[in-house]
Amino acid sequence: MNAPHPARPRLSAPEDEAHRRDADDPGHRHLFHVPPADGGRYPEAAYLAGNSLGLQPRATRDELLADLDAWSRLGVEGHLEAERPWLPYHEPLTAPAARLVGALPAETVVMNSLTVNLHLLMVSFYRPAGPRTRIVIEDSAFPSDSYAVRSQARFHGLDPDETVVRLRPRPGEDTLRTEDVTGYLAAEGDRVALVLLGGVNYLTGELLDIPAITAAGRAAGAVVGWDLAHAAGNVPLQLHEWGVDFAAWCSYKYLNSGPGALAGAFVHERHLGDPSLPRFEGWWSTEAATRFEMTPVSRPPATVDAWQISNPPIFSMGPVRTSLELFDAVGMPALRERSLRLTAYLERLLDEVTADRPLAVVTPRDPHRRGCQLSLRIGAGSAAELAKRLRHEHGVVADAREPDIVRFAPVPLYSTYHDCWRVADALAATVEATS
Repeated sequence: MNAPHPARPRLSAPEDEAHRRDADDPGHRHLFHVPPADGGRYPEAAYLAGNSLGLQPRATRDELLADLDAWSRLGVEGHLEAERPWLPYHEPLTAPAARLVGALPAETVVMNSLTVNLHLLMVSFYRPAGPRTRIVIEDSAFPSDSYAVRSQARFHGLDPDETVVRLRPRPGEDTLRTEDVTGYLAAEGDRVALVLLGGVNYLTGELLDIPAITAAGRAAGAVVGWDLAHAAGNVPLQLHEWGVDFAAWCSYKYLNSGPGALAGAFVHERHLGDPSLPRFEGWWSTEAATRFEMTPVSRPPATVDAWQISNPPIFSMGPVRTSLELFDAVGMPALRERSLRLTAYLERLLDEVTADRPLAVVTPRDPHRRGCQLSLRIGAGSAAELAKRLRHEHGVVADAREPDIVRFAPVPLYSTYHDCWRVADALAATVEATS
């Protein structure tokens, strides 16, 4: 990939237009630390990798240090005497996490990491019996999900190559059609034990029709769970209303809680308190009022807290609390509206750049079938090499997925229209036009 001829203008969209849009439609960039640019002519990076790791909120450091100070001053007494006592620390996270995903507080808990939560939930909800053994995922599922469901099949003595069904887009297409998912469930649903799909596909950015697929899966007699790693904090969710059986999500992407941050889990209220469900248990699985009686038999509450095992890591919970407070203050409806405007602007700019270059956007054009990510397929060269050049030559931070996908996520909390303009300008300068 070489620079285009110097006489050729890069973009028809003027840079001033991006600045005007930012003045008219500002986000909340001032609440975040934006990394410095590694290259180019701007001091800050155009950071469009929030779908991989969100930026640090400015409030996180001071609030985390306050929890550390409580440990230094109080030692073990911090469990009850800290300004934010550690023993019930996870409880104030429940309501804002529930609001974020459209759930009841009793259905929602912050705990563990994403794949750990998926395994704990599959212990309860993947129960193969007779001919009903299959697990349905998308072919482009994140590898961790693929590993998890294959290992669950093996755990039950099943052949994962026969048990795990990977749904693929139609030939020549990049994303799944809802009717192909629901059609499979209508035709083969009596053999499906579990549907476990990504709400927003990590690779293409496609937002699946969660309510329609959930209804089709449950009508077929299957349990329906969702990996919401790329959906939580990105798109509005109504898990309770949609009748989702269970879900899990991480907090380090759109929820900006730091690398490896604690995840969330959801179990629909119809399953809560069901004594027939198998479930792994630990100290935090028993009801809080009797926890310190130290009895040998657990008395789990009729809430999703029954799926907890260990006491929560306080210094990992603090950044999640900070993030959830921010989402409560701004609100998902407002974020979604700005996301639609911001992503549409980036799409318009990319249309110009891709028109005469070996580049193609693979994310659905329908704004209701995507979150804030646009994935670009490159026609030649390495995706990682292109992402490296964008960063070091132009200060544009994107995420590469080899061999040929570069992902751009204009996150509505902190990304700007000027960031989007810089992405298109950098691509125009880096990828040579073919005509």
